[in-house]
Amino acid sequence: MASRPSIRIARKAHFKAEADFATWLMMAKLGSFDDLPANAQAVLLDYRARLEGMSEAESKVAAVREVYTSYYREMGGLGTAPDLEAAAASAAKGAARSPPRMTPPARLAAAAPDRPAGRKSVPALLIFAAMVALIVAYTFLKN
Repeated sequence: MASRPSIRIARKAHFKAEADFATWLMMAKLGSFDDLPANAQAVLLDYRARLEGMSEAESKVAAVREVYTSYYREMGGLGTAPDLEAAAASAAKGAARSPPRMTPPARLAAAAPDRPAGRKSVPALLIFAAMVALIVAYTFLKN
């Protein structure tokens, strides 16, 4: 079983790998393949080569796994990158889980549109005009 710091590094690396791969794929689809870094171009070329032999979903999983492994090593992970699903399953067996947190109700959505708002915002120009008036009044009273 991997230690907690390794799992944290793995989660960060996996999240970054998924985000980067999606970004690289979108940039390639928009015609910016040449602007990508060399490692991104290599991953996308491998991804396209894999598409000939497997489905798009399988090829994407393999590409993300490849990027995840390299990110895991770059971030200081020790050994091979852990499989996050297996780590989550073993953690679920050994630890009691807390109930899911309730999201706080949206106050703005809960307010009825026919009710007047409790506070209205004051425009910046009105605040500026009031400050100028106070400064003028202060200088007039001081003289």
